[in-house]
Amino acid sequence: MVTQTYKKKLIEVAIPLEAINAASAREKSIRHGHPSTLHLWWARRPLAACRAVLFAQLVDDPSSHPDKFPTEEAVEAERKRLFQIIEDLVKWENSTNEEVLERARAEIRASCGGELPPVYDPFSGGGSIPLEAQRLGLPAYGSDLNPVAVMIGKAMIEIPPKFKDMEPIHPGLKERNHYRNAEGLAEDVKYYGEWMREKAWERIGHLYPQVDLPSAYGGGKATAIAWFWSRTVPSPDPAFSDVQVPIASSFLLSAKKGKEVWVEPAVDKISNSIEFHIRDKGSKEEIERAKTGTKAGRAVFRCIFSGTPISGEYIDQCASQGKMGAMPMAIAADAKGGRRYIAPSQIAQTDAMSKAIHEAETLDLSPIEVPCRGTFASGVPPVW
Repeated sequence: MVTQTYKKKLIEVAIPLEAINAASAREKSIRHGHPSTLHLWWARRPLAACRAVLFAQLVDDPSSHPDKFPTEEAVEAERKRLFQIIEDLVKWENSTNEEVLERARAEIRASCGGELPPVYDPFSGGGSIPLEAQRLGLPAYGSDLNPVAVMIGKAMIEIPPKFKDMEPIHPGLKERNHYRNAEGLAEDVKYYGEWMREKAWERIGHLYPQVDLPSAYGGGKATAIAWFWSRTVPSPDPAFSDVQVPIASSFLLSAKKGKEVWVEPAVDKISNSIEFHIRDKGSKEEIERAKTGTKAGRAVFRCIFSGTPISGEYIDQCASQGKMGAMPMAIAADAKGGRRYIAPSQIAQTDAMSKAIHEAETLDLSPIEVPCRGTFASGVPPVW
């Protein structure tokens, strides 16, 4: 019988946590090239941490090789060298640095019999572990019960390698003779993305017209990019039964910390009307109230005229009887100084808003055929 001496891995002894934590925290502010820009995932693991953990769980701790490192000083010196590889490895700037990655791969090979072992993540989620395994040259496999997670994994890990170093069907404006890794695929994805944007604008662009900016924003015009509406039902209070009241779970338009923007409803009980005003300055209590809109509990809202509870059953009843309506609350417009929020009463396009929402409800959303002008070099047709 052949006995094999167990070798401790680096992760079982020590890893440079401070450097890993700093790199993981920095990732939160990375936007270009990060998987989070492909698709949001609520439990995405930091790439830096995954890269470090994969390396540390495959590389032997120096204490496992007393023949090479006979003294404690030698062990510590070797461990320090491995720590430096990890510290270089976790930096975002080095995530595509082949020199740094190859140094890490060489260490993994040395500890794994000269091979790069496969990695399988049975609960792959956002795909961070298989992605980083692939980056380290390890054959990567993943699975998940959630089909969205599987689609993310395919888009990041399975599809790009199929088109490695291939030229795009639709090259960009810049002339180049060589496409590295998935750069050719990226050119085609960009081309079809722009094509789809143009087609979408042809079909629904008229629903996002130019609007006049209020004098508070310096006047001028801006393009409407979003319409904020609230569903409405008749008030259950007999005194206001002919009034449509909003059932809004939130009045917040922008929830960015310190830059919150919300709508504040002003109720006129004489004319039984509601007018929304844009607010961007207020107390914490006002912001908290805006977060809840007209919600008064789970599946329960309140009438903003009388405070009468509006139950979920009542809302369902109104919907089934055709008594549910819609009320415009605000418009978001894309201006030079950034996104601007405008109350319906501040612009002359309120009728246009009503027309736009009516057209949106009856819009023809039949599928658009994506033209395929050729195939990839492998003979595999475009997959998007």
